[in-house]
Amino acid sequence: MTTPAHVPVLLDRVVALLQPALDHEGAVLVDATLGLGGHSEAVLTRCALAQVVGFDRDPDALRLAGERLAPFGDRFTPVHATFDRIPDALRDLGLAHADGVLFDLGVSSMQLDVAERGFAYREDAPLDMRMDPTSGPTAADVLNTYPQGELTRILREYGEERFAARIARAVVREREREPFSTSGRLVELLYDQIPAPARRTGGHPAKRTFQALRMEVNDELDVLRRAIPAAIDALSVGGRVVVESYHSLEDRLVKRAFAAVTKVDVPPDLPIVPEDRQPALRLVTRGAERADDAETAHNPRAASVRLRAVERIRPRTTPGTTTGKGAA
Repeated sequence: MTTPAHVPVLLDRVVALLQPALDHEGAVLVDATLGLGGHSEAVLTRCALAQVVGFDRDPDALRLAGERLAPFGDRFTPVHATFDRIPDALRDLGLAHADGVLFDLGVSSMQLDVAERGFAYREDAPLDMRMDPTSGPTAADVLNTYPQGELTRILREYGEERFAARIARAVVREREREPFSTSGRLVELLYDQIPAPARRTGGHPAKRTFQALRMEVNDELDVLRRAIPAAIDALSVGGRVVVESYHSLEDRLVKRAFAAVTKVDVPPDLPIVPEDRQPALRLVTRGAERADDAETAHNPRAASVRLRAVERIRPRTTPGTTTGKGAA
């Protein structure tokens, strides 16, 4: 069972959106953001014919989710990879397609709760922020090596930080005195650089900078930009992609990707749309769905969620493609 500390956002709605695509023998769900396995557990419990392939770049998440999902035996397969590798992983597993793909974007509760991972700004800890702690540059590397202009861009674009340029100048000045290594020193700098009136609104003054650094360290937007089209391409007819986003840039990227594959690409005055010009997918959700007040009160992380879903209704227009349930 899901513990109160790790409540998946919109769990019932997500499973309800996926269930029609997974209600047949041999159905495959790709949980692209496995985390602690809460969504996967619910799907495996409620969709008795489905199997789950769970992706996570975090070895600790894979271990903990594997322990949680062990009762489901070979219906669960873990994959240590970023989710833009969905096509490669499915091919390696001998799977021709996916019937559902779920993305629950952003940082997991587990990563926030483990202080030494460096994601949280309320405790002094090493400035790491890598979702896969075995590889890649850390947040400290970004702060200590990036040019001032690039730091400004990251803070402004990924963190939507009004004082990005001011913070970047201070970081460059302070790192010459001593390189950054822990979150506490960065938080002190942010309190110093963000004016008091601005600190009183919009949450913790470090929130936006930490978000921006995390997204840069983990290359989150570029990975997502590759992963959404790959997930759509991997779908069977009747298959669905469901995405939970928590940041405007993520949601905008998902919205545009979904719009591109569901629009009718013919002149507006054409009386009949030819069959070969019909979109291959349809929108399942009307715009972005939000959590209600009751869920937000129970699970504060749900406050910023945007939920979108699409379904493949026609096979891919590639040579040799077949039609019908299970056709990719």
